[in-house]
Amino acid sequence: MAPSIDMSKWWVKEARKGGTPVVVKMENPNYSLLEMESPDLPFRVMDKDRGKNAKQFTWVLMLRAHRAAGCLAWLGNGVLSLLNTVKKRLIFRQGVTMENDKSSKGRVLYRVILGILITALIFLCFEGFAHFQNHHTNLHIPQSVEIEGWFHEVYVGWLRFRAGFIAPWIQSLSSFCVVLFMIQSLDRLVLCLGCFWIKLRKIKPRFEGEPFKSDDAENPGFSYPMVLVYETSISAVCQLDWPKDRILIQVLDDSDDESIQWLIKSEVSKWSQKGINIIYRHRVVRTGYKAGNLKSAMNCDYVKDYEFVAIFDADFQPNPDFLKLTVPHFKGNPELGLVQARWSFVNKDENLLTRLQNVNLCFHFEVEQQVNGVFLNFFGFNGTAGVWRIKALEDSGGWLERTTVEDMDIAVRAHLNGWKFIYLNDVRVLCEVPESYEAYRKQQHRWHSGPMQLFRLCLPAIIKSKIPFWKKSNLILLFFLLRKLILPFYSFTLFCIILPLTMFVPEAELPLWVICYIPVFMSFLNILPAPGSFPFIIPYLLFENTMSVTKFNAMISGLFQLGSSYEWIVTKKAGRASETDLLALEERETKAMSQTQLYRGASDSGLSELTKLKEQQEAAPKPAKRKMNKIYRKELALAFLLLTAAVRSLLSAQGVHFYFLLFQGITFLLVGLDLIGEQMS
Repeated sequence: MAPSIDMSKWWVKEARKGGTPVVVKMENPNYSLLEMESPDLPFRVMDKDRGKNAKQFTWVLMLRAHRAAGCLAWLGNGVLSLLNTVKKRLIFRQGVTMENDKSSKGRVLYRVILGILITALIFLCFEGFAHFQNHHTNLHIPQSVEIEGWFHEVYVGWLRFRAGFIAPWIQSLSSFCVVLFMIQSLDRLVLCLGCFWIKLRKIKPRFEGEPFKSDDAENPGFSYPMVLVYETSISAVCQLDWPKDRILIQVLDDSDDESIQWLIKSEVSKWSQKGINIIYRHRVVRTGYKAGNLKSAMNCDYVKDYEFVAIFDADFQPNPDFLKLTVPHFKGNPELGLVQARWSFVNKDENLLTRLQNVNLCFHFEVEQQVNGVFLNFFGFNGTAGVWRIKALEDSGGWLERTTVEDMDIAVRAHLNGWKFIYLNDVRVLCEVPESYEAYRKQQHRWHSGPMQLFRLCLPAIIKSKIPFWKKSNLILLFFLLRKLILPFYSFTLFCIILPLTMFVPEAELPLWVICYIPVFMSFLNILPAPGSFPFIIPYLLFENTMSVTKFNAMISGLFQLGSSYEWIVTKKAGRASETDLLALEERETKAMSQTQLYRGASDSGLSELTKLKEQQEAAPKPAKRKMNKIYRKELALAFLLLTAAVRSLLSAQGVHFYFLLFQGITFLLVGLDLIGEQMS
C-alpha cells in the first residue's frame, strides 16, 4: 500500500512564509474551468460525486449554450430569408402576381387600412421625435410652466386633443368589442363543456338490432331501402356495400372540358359493365352552380322510386360500409331528415396551412356539430358526406339557387319544418383540404358571405315559423349573429384595428388579459380535438387573427348584398383523395392505347378508335399558363400597420403588446406575400 502524502499542510506552510494566492485557469475542453481562490483549494478533500456533478453541470451549460446559439442562427437565417423573399416578391415581383380584387367593398376596405397606416406612420415620426427631445410624457400632460419651446407646446396640444376627443371613442369601441369577445368566448366554452359531457357519458346515436330485417313471415330476409347517390368520385361509391338493385348512382358532371367528360363517361361505362346501377348526367345549361345541379338531378322521374339520397363531393371517398352505418338511423325515426358524417383529411400534414385548417375543422366537427346534434337535433349541413330523406328535401322546398351556401339553406328550411338531424362523429369520410392560400381564401369568403345572404332571406321565415321560441332564438342569436357575424367583426376590429391604434392613444390601452390570456385559452380549447397540433397553438392563434380580414370582408359583402357575395368559385384541391383512382384510370387508358396501336391493322373498329383518340388529344386544350403565387394588398397593409404599432409600443416599454404586434405583423406579412401553403414557384 502506497504511503499517503498530505501536501496541503506543506503548501499552507510555504504560503505563510510570504507566498501569494495562485489563480489557475484550465481551458482544456476535457475539463471544467477551475479558479483557485486560496492556496489549499486544490488539495481540499472533495467527494467524487461533487466533482462529477460539477463536470456534468458544466457540460449541461455548454449544451444549452450550443442550443441557444443554434436557435439564434436559425432565427437569423429565417429573418434573412424573409427579407430576401420580401425583396423578390414585393420589390422585384418575381414569381408573383397582384391580387385581383373585383369587389368594390374590398377596395374600400383596403383604402381605409392604407389611410390608417399612413396616419400611423406620421404619428410614429412625430412621437419618435418628441421622445428623443425628452418630451414623451405618455399620459401625463405638462402644465404651462413646464412647456419648453414651440414643438413641446404643439406636442402638449396633441396630448390634450388625444385624451379629450380620440381616446373616448376608441375606448367605447374597444369596450363594445371586448363584450362581444367575452360573449363569443363563453359560447365556445359552453360548447366545449357540452362536448366533455358527451364524452364522459358516452352519448352517441345508436340503432338497435338489424334494422333491415324483414318482418314479413312469407318473405324472410332483409329489406333494404332504395338509396340514390350523387357523386363525382366514382370508384369509391361503386364499391359501397349495398344491394345493387336497391341503389342508383348518379354522376353529376358540371364541367365544360370535353376531355374530362370523356374520361368520366368511360369510367361510368366500365362500372356499368360490372353490373353497377350507375348513370352519367351532364347539364347543358349550367345555372345555379351546385344547387342548380342537384335540383336538376332531383327532378328526374326515377327519383320518386327512392327514399334516401346520399351526397358526396368530387374529392370524398366513403368507406364501403358508409350506407350501413348511416341509413339504419332512419328506421323507426320518421322525424329524422338528415344523417351527417364527419370529414377526415388525407392531406392534413401536407404543409402549415393544412395543419391549421385541420385544427379548425376538427373543432367544428368534434365540438360544434356533435354538441348541436345531440342537444338541439340541428346543425348546418356540410354539403357532402350526408344522407337526406328525400321527403324532407321536398317538404322544405328542395334545392334553391338563391345563395352560395345551398347546404346551409336547405338545413335551415328543414329545421323550420320540424325535421331533426343526427351527426355521427365515428363515421368518417376521407377527403382533402385546399393546400394553397388562394383556394382557402376563396373558400372562406364563400363560407362567410353566404350565411349573411341566407340570414337576410331567412329572417322573416324564422320569425313566422311555428318552431318553439328557444329554437328561434338559437337560430337568430347563436347560429347566425354570434357565430357568423359577431365573430369576424370583433376579431378584425379588435385585434387588427383597435389594438394598433391604442399604441398611439395609450389612454385607451387594452388590458393584457384581452390580448394574451383569453385568446391563448380559447386557442387551447380549439386545439383540444386535434391534440397532435398542440405545437401549432401560437401559429394557429396568429393565423386566425390574420384570416379575420378575409372573413370580415366576406361578412360585409353578404350582409349588404354586394357583388362578390354571389360569386361561387369551386375550391381548387390537389386531388390527393382521388390519386388512387386517377392512377388506375391513367394505367387503363395507357393499356387501351397500347392495345389499340398493337392491333390497329387487324380491324377497322380499332383503327377508328385510334383515330378518335388522336383527334381528342389534338383537340385537348394546351397547358395553362404557369400558376403563380399572389400578393394580397389588404394583408400587407395590415402587416405594416401592426409592425408600425410594434415600433411605437417600444417607446412606451409595453413588452407583451410589442411581442404580440410584432409576431402578428410578421404573420400578416407571410400571408400577404403568399408564403403560407403551397408555393407555385
